[in-house]
Amino acid sequence: MQSVATTPATAALLQNVTVVLTRPKHPGNVGFTARCIKNMGITNLVVVPNGTPFAQEEMLGQATPFAKDIVLGIKYCPSLAEALAPMHFVVGTTARKGEGRGPQVQPREAAQAVINNAQNNRVALLFGSEDKGLANDDLRFCHLIVNIPTSAAFSSINLSHAVMILCYEIFVAADAGGRGFVPQTASVQETERMFEQMRTFLQQIDFLKKENPEYWLRHIRKFFARTKLLSKDVKIVRGIMRQIEWTIKNNK
Repeated sequence: MQSVATTPATAALLQNVTVVLTRPKHPGNVGFTARCIKNMGITNLVVVPNGTPFAQEEMLGQATPFAKDIVLGIKYCPSLAEALAPMHFVVGTTARKGEGRGPQVQPREAAQAVINNAQNNRVALLFGSEDKGLANDDLRFCHLIVNIPTSAAFSSINLSHAVMILCYEIFVAADAGGRGFVPQTASVQETERMFEQMRTFLQQIDFLKKENPEYWLRHIRKFFARTKLLSKDVKIVRGIMRQIEWTIKNNK
C-alpha cells in the first residue's frame, strides 16, 4: 500500500478529531480500531467501557506494535456524557434508520463537515457496541448522524471496519483542502447544561408532555443542533429562561 505524506496543516487538523467507542464488547476490536485510526493520522481514542476496561495485552495483540502508543494512550470515561463533555461537534454512526435517528448522511458528506468543524473545534466520531450500535439516548449528543451504505445481502460491518471507512474519508477530505470556516461552537457540556435547564423550565410551563418528555426534547435538540450554537448563544438562551422563570415566580 502506498503511503501519503501528511501535511502539517492536515496533521494539526486531525489532532482535533477523537474516536469514541462506547460499550465495546471485544478487546480485539479496540485494538483493530487503534490500528485503523493510526493509519488515518488520528491519534485520540476514548473508550466508555461496559464494566471493567479490557486488559491491555488483549488489545495490543490486534493493534500491533505500530499502534501500541494509541492503546497505551486510551482515555477511559465512566459515562458517555463525560467522554463527550469537552467536544464541540459529535458525529454518530448507525446502521439503523427511523424517525428517532434523524436525517442521515453518508461518510463522504460527514467527512467534509468534520474537517470544516475540526479547524476550530474538537470533533468526536462516536461508535456504539458491535451488537447493538448506538442507542437513541446516545444519539441525543450527536450533531450529525452517519450511515454507511452496504449490500442488502450482508449489511453488518465490523466495528473497526466502520471506523476505518469514516476515518479514511476524513483523511482524504482533510488532505484535499477546500475547507469551509466554522467558528468554535459551544461544547457538549455547555449545551447539555442548557438542555437540562430547558427540560426543567419547559416542564414547569407544561410545554413538555409528561408522558414522554424526552421524545419532545429530542426535536428541540435537533433544532438547536442545526444552529451551531456558540458559547455566548448558550449563555443568552439560559439567561432568557432564568429571566422568564423569575418573572413568572414574582408575578404570581
